Amino acid sequence: MDYSILITILVAFVITTILGPVFIPVLRRIKAGQSIREDGPKAHQTKAGTPTMGGLMIILAVVITCISMTIRQGVGSEMGILLVSFVLCGLIGFCDDFIKVVKKRNLGLTALQKLIFQIVIAVILAVYQSKVSSFGTSIYVPVVKEYIDLGWFYIPFVAFVLVAMVNAVNLTDGLDGLAGGCTAITALFLAITGAGIGYTSSSIFSAAIAGACFGFLLFNRYPAKVFMGDTGSLALGGALAAAAVMMNIELILPVAGGIFVAEVVSDIIQEDSFKTRGKRIFRMAPLHHHFELGGWKETKVVIVFWTITLLLCILSTFML
Repeated sequence: MDYSILITILVAFVITTILGPVFIPVLRRIKAGQSIREDGPKAHQTKAGTPTMGGLMIILAVVITCISMTIRQGVGSEMGILLVSFVLCGLIGFCDDFIKVVKKRNLGLTALQKLIFQIVIAVILAVYQSKVSSFGTSIYVPVVKEYIDLGWFYIPFVAFVLVAMVNAVNLTDGLDGLAGGCTAITALFLAITGAGIGYTSSSIFSAAIAGACFGFLLFNRYPAKVFMGDTGSLALGGALAAAAVMMNIELILPVAGGIFVAEVVSDIIQEDSFKTRGKRIFRMAPLHHHFELGGWKETKVVIVFWTITLLLCILSTFML
């Protein structure tokens, strides 16, 4: 493994662990407590009031780490667009969290508002990549190992990738340590992949994401002392999507991040089935709640999902 990856992971990890004892008391003081859905598993009701918006720790740690590593190694301008995409996605989540949690208003940003902001970020990312990358508007197709030029369709394609991943990570963030752990493993895969195919900026950025998530897990593992909130989940989803786009491996991401895909698909299937047939396919959606209501302990669901993510990331390496 490239030593820069290890150094980046360590730096981001340490910064996040330092920020935890600073941020958590502040979040408690401003009463930024998480509300729990009433129709969720009864065991989750004890989590009501747990500080949320902890994603601020992750964002700050990643930004500091990436800037430090950029100065140290002099990586390319790609780091800028990666950080912009990451921070802007986090800002959408922060605004939503702040309105709902701090201002105590039931409705934060509307779904349409969040979608529009996410699409704007995706367009910025797509335009930058199409102009700077030697591949232009082409995407890499795994297994067959060929490139397909999407032309004008490249921008809506990138928009779909980013919006889908942002919301997938958000849906996955329903159990202590679940989204953080799955993101850390996926980001580590992207970091190693980026180093192997020559994308230094994306590799370092992904390593910072992994390190910050590993550090956050010290406070977010069961029983969680803090939740990342939409601030963290939207930022992390944007980070994974942006890194994959910059490395031209958008079609690998759904495999490596298969758990995120499964969470979204289960939610879509559940909603469609209930609307069209009046019946539910799963005990509860998204998927992690299905297993919880089936008798699995929260920690078991998380560990199994982490393990599956690791296996999917290993599988993804053979598709490059």
